[in-house]
Amino acid sequence: MQIVLYSRVSTADQTIAHQEKQARDAGFDIDRVVADHGVSGISTRLAERAEGKRLFDLLRAGDVLVVRWVDRLGRNYADVTETIREFMRRGVVIKTIINRMTFDGATKDPMQQAVRDALIAFMAASAQAQAEATKAAQTAGIEHAKANGGNAYRGRKPSFTRTQMETVRDMLAQDAGISVIAKSTGLSRQAIYRVKDAPAEAEAALMKWGM
Repeated sequence: MQIVLYSRVSTADQTIAHQEKQARDAGFDIDRVVADHGVSGISTRLAERAEGKRLFDLLRAGDVLVVRWVDRLGRNYADVTETIREFMRRGVVIKTIINRMTFDGATKDPMQQAVRDALIAFMAASAQAQAEATKAAQTAGIEHAKANGGNAYRGRKPSFTRTQMETVRDMLAQDAGISVIAKSTGLSRQAIYRVKDAPAEAEAALMKWGM
């Protein structure tokens, strides 16, 4: 059995090393890291990514695939659900760092299968909904920045990075508490509430500072 971490980063300030550290801090003894850089989870299916497609050849029955959350596999409902089910059909166990979820195709009990499949569907739908919300916030942020004179006045530098902002959004989508998010990201409660209550302004602030 091998434990493989799959990481996907789509922006410059996200790092594979950070996702690997999260996995090891969560107690996963990672044997191998497979990573894609600068790849969108919305438009590019896992099987079409340079490294993502290697997973289908690399993983065998009994292996464990670790991801930060299901959005690393993709942000498209149909793609994510089919990807997870395909791995389960092959006997691969999928585990997430956030929420410590486990998806295993070994169970034969129909009730357990129904609950598992419903959870997969919910998480995949949440990943797509979060991606759409992020895109809407980015669009609103661009308009907000333009309406306020572009980069002529940047205001106070944001106390959070884009990676931290995306982590906050992911955890909020999973109904994580503010205190839990603050501990996980190292951000103040005020910064988290800013991302939560004014996503367009938070996006605009990052854009103005080139973050």
